[in-house]
Amino acid sequence: METGKCFYIPIIDDTAGMINDPVLLKLDDDMFWISIADSDILLWAKGIALGSKLNVEIIEPDVYPLAIQGPKSEDLLISIFGDDIKKLKFFNFKVFDFLGTKQIIARSGYSKQDGFEIYFKGFEKHFNEIELGEKLWDTIWENGQKFNISPGCPNLIDRIEAGLMSYGNDFTRENNPLECNLEKYCKQEDDHDFIGKEALRKIQSDGIVQRMRGILFDGDPCKPTGVPLPVYSKDNVKIGQIASGIYSPGFRKNIGLSMILKDYWEIGNEVFVNTFNGKNRRGIITSLPFPD
Repeated sequence: METGKCFYIPIIDDTAGMINDPVLLKLDDDMFWISIADSDILLWAKGIALGSKLNVEIIEPDVYPLAIQGPKSEDLLISIFGDDIKKLKFFNFKVFDFLGTKQIIARSGYSKQDGFEIYFKGFEKHFNEIELGEKLWDTIWENGQKFNISPGCPNLIDRIEAGLMSYGNDFTRENNPLECNLEKYCKQEDDHDFIGKEALRKIQSDGIVQRMRGILFDGDPCKPTGVPLPVYSKDNVKIGQIASGIYSPGFRKNIGLSMILKDYWEIGNEVFVNTFNGKNRRGIITSLPFPD
């Protein structure tokens, strides 16, 4: 891994179950940051280090990620940090100056659009009696007015359309990376040892029994799923459940993510989604991300 790169790294336990799917940033040959998903791995990492007698220090850095996402995000950051922003390739980062401080900016984010994540460091430092973090926010906000900026959070429609999974929702420690379409992050030719290697190799050899798929289904606009929606085959066999689902204005249909059993996961297969109102809505299996 080269310095300045970001790697997507599914982390597995001894049974090959996924405990996190973070992004790893290599800052130097002896310093890495792990930008974690929705589970804590600090004690897990400490346990590995202690159990393996590694000469490493594992700490939680004083860093505060701020995501700038959307089709105008590059223009906005160019207006603040200069044209070098254009040189950032996807899943790469560089160090940029902000009021005399060094800030890491990566071309990444939890959406299918272009975007950046600022790994802001030095929140408590003051700049003319204003905290540096507040100054960064105000600078982005003021420069973003001409780009119609607004505060927000990861967009559920956007992430489902992109096939971006949510840990603890779409998959848990009960699932392995292969079920989650993450085969390309699990190279079989690796000769180094790692936790869960034997279990993962067995799954790669035996095959998986379910896989994450997209589902397009009919009916009135579906509210964001608070309770999983059962998915059935044409012959009334339960073959999965939608943990993340919502109405997509772009597709003009409801969309969802679901682990689907092997005998039913072929693209184009007809399914039925139970929305707990006595109706089974007709749907089809799709690839991920959802095809345009």
